[in-house]
Amino acid sequence: MTIQTNIQMETPSGVAVTETPDGLRALKDAACAAAVWNRQPVPSFQNWIDHLSPDHLPSMRVTLHPDNIRAAMTQACDAADLPDSTGRQHLISDVTALADTFCDLLNPPLLRLRMDRITTNACRRFHVDALTARLVCTYRGAGTQYGVSQGGAEPEQVFTVPTGDPILLRGTLWPEQPSSGLLHRSPPIEGTGETRLVLVLDPVFER
Repeated sequence: MTIQTNIQMETPSGVAVTETPDGLRALKDAACAAAVWNRQPVPSFQNWIDHLSPDHLPSMRVTLHPDNIRAAMTQACDAADLPDSTGRQHLISDVTALADTFCDLLNPPLLRLRMDRITTNACRRFHVDALTARLVCTYRGAGTQYGVSQGGAEPEQVFTVPTGDPILLRGTLWPEQPSSGLLHRSPPIEGTGETRLVLVLDPVFER
């Protein structure tokens, strides 16, 4: 298995890479199984979040109306005793903006928001999520890994989404025929001492 860490150099068929949020709409193209927004990093923010104590990283799982994302993120930062700063405000605003972009694409009445602190091999098996679509953005640590499966086997070539870049992934409920074979996983980090901070957004159409 080979791992490709720079998605700008090469991507498998069916994965779109965009420089703008509007480009994520490529997910609706018939041949597109995932879309990555390749963003310019903000060095001051990345340095700030990389050096935070893991205890002060916000963590929550909640289902809510899209209009309430900013308030929920603020509460999660308060619960983690994360002091007010430019970095904190950037994180809250970025999560809110990504939620807006996600909702503009799928128009769900509700969102399921997860902000996870991860130190283990969470979801280390390659898989497809049992939902319509999912947005994942890793703010700290190694990004989501993905690749194309042949005949149900693990991908031979694995790509890693850069830290800070959102990826939109189709799930099993997306009306896709035939299947692209694109699978993804969380990178295995157990035993490395690394703490990842990962945002996951899922659309909720029924309760």
